[in-house]
Amino acid sequence: MQLPPLSANIYEALAACQAEGTPAALAIIVAAFGSTPQKTGAKMLVRGDGSTVGTVGGGQVEAQVIQTALKVLQSGTPRLLDLELTEEAGYLCGGHLRIYLEPVVSPPPLVIVGAGHVGLALAALAAFVGYRVTLIDDRDMPLPPEMTQAELKIIEDYGHPFEGLNISEVTSIVIATRGHDHDLEALAAALRTSAGYVGLLGSAKKRAVMAKALSARGFPDDSLIRVHTPVGLDLGALTP
Repeated sequence: MQLPPLSANIYEALAACQAEGTPAALAIIVAAFGSTPQKTGAKMLVRGDGSTVGTVGGGQVEAQVIQTALKVLQSGTPRLLDLELTEEAGYLCGGHLRIYLEPVVSPPPLVIVGAGHVGLALAALAAFVGYRVTLIDDRDMPLPPEMTQAELKIIEDYGHPFEGLNISEVTSIVIATRGHDHDLEALAAALRTSAGYVGLLGSAKKRAVMAKALSARGFPDDSLIRVHTPVGLDLGALTP
């Protein structure tokens, strides 16, 4: 069944929001009674910046739906909005709209610096539980077939591994390269981003060494407050 052009545009925009990690909410008229500007099934996508695709009626109706959609994005909880389009409420239509608003949940991004044994094992697990995974390494290697949801980015310089990536507060970074020097370069780069989680594979002793090296580079003494080291849970395991 071919979608009407307007619906097709909305679904394309929705897919783009999910791929880019752009917050958005989908508004759908699920019931319309009496005289209303749009009917049941009309849809509108509201992005986090307030821009929209599609329409549920325009004017004051649309303004109220956008306002509610932004609240839905903040809470992360779907919501039903009932609008009485009466003169008492400031409308002239006289009908009633029930609109369902649902936040569009994007897969949380995880960037793993280092595609060795640990990096690959973490990527497989993270992709399985729903993360959007990017692996970074200076070696060009095929990813295992099961890692269809992971992307490999080849770099030349571990000091600038995140160029071209959208690193934000919802991004997690885990550093697990094959050498301390690479780890240090990647860690310094990670601390220059706004990533909400920065994990470094290694021991408490390694953390102290990294702190000294970062201090020598001009990073504040409390820089490592953001860094989780050792990374992960202490399960007593020896395998990746």
